[in-house]
Amino acid sequence: MSREMEKKPLTKKQRAAIRKKKQQRKILLVVLEVLVLLILGIVLFAVLKLGKIQKDTSFDEGDLEFNEGISAESQELMDNYTTIALFGLDNRSNGNLSKGNSDVIMIASINNKTHEVKLVSVFRDTYLDIGNDTYRKCNAAYANGGPEQAITMLNKNLDLNITDYVTVDFNAVVECVDLLGGVEVTITDEEAVLMQGYMKEINKLTKKSPSEYSEYLPGAGTYNMDGVQACSYARIRYTAGDDYKRAERQRTVLAAMVEKVQKSDLKTINSLIDQVFGDIKTSFSNTDLIALAAQVFNYKLGETAGFPFEKNTATLGSKGSVVVPCDLKSNVVELHNFLYEDEVYEPTDAVKNNSEKIINDTGFHQGDGY
Repeated sequence: MSREMEKKPLTKKQRAAIRKKKQQRKILLVVLEVLVLLILGIVLFAVLKLGKIQKDTSFDEGDLEFNEGISAESQELMDNYTTIALFGLDNRSNGNLSKGNSDVIMIASINNKTHEVKLVSVFRDTYLDIGNDTYRKCNAAYANGGPEQAITMLNKNLDLNITDYVTVDFNAVVECVDLLGGVEVTITDEEAVLMQGYMKEINKLTKKSPSEYSEYLPGAGTYNMDGVQACSYARIRYTAGDDYKRAERQRTVLAAMVEKVQKSDLKTINSLIDQVFGDIKTSFSNTDLIALAAQVFNYKLGETAGFPFEKNTATLGSKGSVVVPCDLKSNVVELHNFLYEDEVYEPTDAVKNNSEKIINDTGFHQGDGY
């Protein structure tokens, strides 16, 4: 063996560099172990806490209905998203989350790759088939048949494939906002005045003493609202825009809450789970919830909108004043473009038939909306 091939002894500097690299690797391994233990601890913590959520054991996915005829291309696009129905109930009279008119109806579309979340509020007075060819305000579906009928109503009228839902009551919103330390919202003078009536009601429902009541806001401005104030703001209906503006306010509060949660520490999230999850009912299993929660800090709230996009109003005898899609077919096309970026969506025959029925009942066609 030549002298060039012989292994030369390491210098003192080289030996020190090797020792330093070994130490760095050991430190890195310890850090990785700590991170793994921390992640496992958070997951275990979540599993233990999930018992506080009301898992809907009576919910039967087999009772849900879907439209046939969605093209393979459109179905493939929809499969790239997780679509969830969100319901908000005013259940102060019955104290449960299984029945009642759903004053809040939202569709959340989560892009499984980018984690962007889009929200669509379905106006509660929208004139749709709530089941068995019964056309009336869509918020009655939940009262008639619980979450199964409400989800089916969305699937059948809008060509969706929703199988899961989350339902909350107003108390959950109040508690959540308070635990988050408030949410920042900008209001007008008119909204400040109209909030007062709702605040008076919610202050009493939260069973606080008069000295603990949330304060009325003096006028227009940007405020860090507490739970009662935020919930009252989200319930305002009688301004320009009526229920359309109300749904927009609900999305504003929800977006502010999501932003605040993503900036919160584990102690705050622990308090949220302890105090708020009892006011939530869902079809999701613990496994599903953990999978969703694992991405909570990656979710990014994208665009929000109200459905129907093109609409008008009509008074239909005993059915009252309703929101009319102008027409349902074209609105469903726009909805799929918004939620799933499906630019050439073709509605199913079921949606086309529902659209014709609504036109016959109301007299409003495509182009008659605003």
